[in-house]
Amino acid sequence: MSHTDQFPAGGGPERAPGSHAVVVAGAGPTGLLLAGDLAAAGVDVVVVEKRPEGISNLTRAFGVHARTLELLDARGLADELVTTGQVIGELRLFGAIPFNIGALQSRYPFLLVTPQYEVEKLLLRRALKNGAVIRYGTEVTGLDQDDDGVTVAVRTEEGDTTLRAGYLVGADGGRSVVREALGLPFPGKVVIRSVALADVKFTEQPSLVVRVHGTGDAFGFIAPFGDGYWRVGGWDRAHRGEPDDSPVEFEELRAIIERAFGSDFGMHEPRWLSRFHSDERQVPAYRVGRVLLAGDSAHQHSPAGGQGMNTGLQDAVNLGWKLAAVLDGAAPDALLDTYHSERHPVGKAVLRSSGLNLRLAMAHNPLEIALRTVRKLVVTHVRPVTRQAVGEITGIGYSYPAARGAHKLVGKRAPDLTLDRGRLYEVLREGRFVLVLPREAAEPPGLDSPGRQKRLVVTHRADGDSGAPEAVLVRPDGYYAWAGAADGSALEAGITPWVG
Repeated sequence: MSHTDQFPAGGGPERAPGSHAVVVAGAGPTGLLLAGDLAAAGVDVVVVEKRPEGISNLTRAFGVHARTLELLDARGLADELVTTGQVIGELRLFGAIPFNIGALQSRYPFLLVTPQYEVEKLLLRRALKNGAVIRYGTEVTGLDQDDDGVTVAVRTEEGDTTLRAGYLVGADGGRSVVREALGLPFPGKVVIRSVALADVKFTEQPSLVVRVHGTGDAFGFIAPFGDGYWRVGGWDRAHRGEPDDSPVEFEELRAIIERAFGSDFGMHEPRWLSRFHSDERQVPAYRVGRVLLAGDSAHQHSPAGGQGMNTGLQDAVNLGWKLAAVLDGAAPDALLDTYHSERHPVGKAVLRSSGLNLRLAMAHNPLEIALRTVRKLVVTHVRPVTRQAVGEITGIGYSYPAARGAHKLVGKRAPDLTLDRGRLYEVLREGRFVLVLPREAAEPPGLDSPGRQKRLVVTHRADGDSGAPEAVLVRPDGYYAWAGAADGSALEAGITPWVG
C-alpha cells in the first residue's frame, strides 16, 4: 500500500437493511474494547456472546500492564480501574530476578493487580454507552464470506439464524469457532497442564510484589489484589496430568505453594478454586478476507508475565481505528492488512518471552537451572537487557515496522506529551490523529478543512516545554505515524497520506 493512495476520498459502503458494519464474536475484554472503540467512531457494531448475561468473577487474568493502562487512559478508563486493585512496582521471578517497573517513563509505572472482571465491567459500560449492542446467549456456529461481507451463522434459544456484516472479528477465545470456521491452523502445543488457581487470604503478609518461584518439581506465583485477597497459582509434576475439570483440593494448592516458596503464608479462606492448562499457539494469519482474529483467538501464551489479556487488548486498539477508517471511506481496505503485519510479530514476541519465563520457572535439570542463573545475572546487571525485558513484559517496549527511510520515531510508542490542550492521552480520547507542533510553530493553512477536522486534532507543545523542534503525527492508537519539519510543505507531505 503506497502512502499516496492510503486515504482516498469517498464514503463508506452502503449496507442492506438488517446488516451490520461489524459483528464481534466474544464479549471478553478484547471484544468489548474493540466494540467500544468502533461504537465511539459511529460504527454499527454488534457483539455476540454465547454466555448468558452477567460477568463471572472466576477469571484467570489478574494483571494490567503499563502500556495497556496508557491505552485505557486514552479512553478515560485507567484512573478508575486503578482504584479497583493493587499497584505493584516490581515483579520478582525465580526468587531473585527483579523487573523494576517503577522506573518506567510512563504515567502508569506499575503493574495493576485487579481481577479480569473489573476490566470487563468498565469496558462493557463504555461499549454500551457508546451504542454497541451486546447479544448474550448467541453462539457463532459458522460463517460464509464473499466480496461484500460475511454471513455469520448463530444459534440462540429461539433457534438457528444468521447475521450479515461488513466485517467479522473473532475474539471468541482459544477455542474460537471463528478461527475453526476459517479452516486456519493453530500451531503450537500445551506447555503446562493442571495449574491450580485460587484467590485466598494470607495470615503472613509478604511484601507487595508479584512473585514467581519454583524448585524444579513445583512452581508457584502470588499476586496481591489489595482487598485482602491474593491470587495464588501452583503446579507440580505429580499433578501435571490432571484435566481442567478435575476439582482442586485446597490442601493440594497449599502444599504446592509451600514447596515453591518455602512457606504457604498461612493461606486460608479461598473464595474460589480452579484448574487450567496453558498453551503456546499462534494463528499464521490474523486476517482472512473480511474476517479478522484478535486476542486468544489469534494467540495463546503461557501465564508467566501476565501478558495474555494485555496483548489481546492491544490487538483491539490497533484494529479498531483501522476498521473505523475503512468503513468511513477514509482508508482503503488494504489498511486492514497492517493489522496482521503489526500485531502478529508482537504476538510472536510475547510467545517467546513468556515461554522463556515459564520454562525457567519449571527448570529442574542442571542445564536449565544454569540458564536461569545466567538470565538472572544478565537481566539484573546489563541495563539494555533489563530495559528490553521490562519493555517486553509491560508492552512499553514494542514498536511497529516503519518504511525504509522513515523518521526514527515512526512506529514507536508515543509518550504522554504535555500539550497546550492537556496531556496527549487525554487528547487521544477524541479518537483522532493528533498533530503536535513545536511550541512556537505557526499552524500551516489547510489543516482545518472539514475532512481533516473529522480525522485530525492539531495542538502544540505546552508552554514551558520546548520539546523537539519537529512536528509529530500520533495515530489514534498512540504510536507515531510521522515526524518531520514543521514547515508547510514538509508537514503537508507527511500528514496527507494519513488524514487526506
